[in-house]
Amino acid sequence: MSLPPLDDLIACPHCDTLHIERELPEGGSARCVRCGIVLVTRRSDALVQMVSLACAAVILMMAAISFPFLDINAAGFTNETSVLSAIMAFSSGKGVPVAIAVALFIIVLPLTRLLALIYAVGPLVLGHKPRPGARIAFAMTEQLRPWAMAEIFMVGVAVALVKITGIAQVTIGPAFWAFVTLVIITIFNDRIMSRYTVWKALDLTSRD
Repeated sequence: MSLPPLDDLIACPHCDTLHIERELPEGGSARCVRCGIVLVTRRSDALVQMVSLACAAVILMMAAISFPFLDINAAGFTNETSVLSAIMAFSSGKGVPVAIAVALFIIVLPLTRLLALIYAVGPLVLGHKPRPGARIAFAMTEQLRPWAMAEIFMVGVAVALVKITGIAQVTIGPAFWAFVTLVIITIFNDRIMSRYTVWKALDLTSRD
């Protein structure tokens, strides 16, 4: 039994299972038989949806680092905390590495990944050719995916809130909800993203 050409094979980006590419009907999608992640989509709005969610996530990130995150009231003392103020609290002495790590993993890397995705795919949505370095930018979004840890940050915050609420009154600020929405949008976008479809679109438009 002869193997199909390599160009007809699709490797799952999550579990590396090989699949044979098939023509899909409009609106259809193909998922990995092992892990269920989306491999290929054929929807005219797939790229639009991807870029729209990325733009929404960028706006939410700006809100998350600009507005108050938590308001803690204990023994008559009130302290309003934002993401930036939490980072700056470690910006001296031995806490500098912690401040750098938090800023990188919670703000810089997730924001860089979102902007790289918009840079790579945005022109395709508008019907233009890819910008120079679009393939590098999209590859960067994949390389940064394990290091963008906004969701890990929110898990840590949730654990801390459970402990703090026993000794202080905590008021959740708008930045908290912005971060929660950001994490949900990012996870949803990663789940529905068809990387093969994006690479194929970049290749086809680059040849035109």
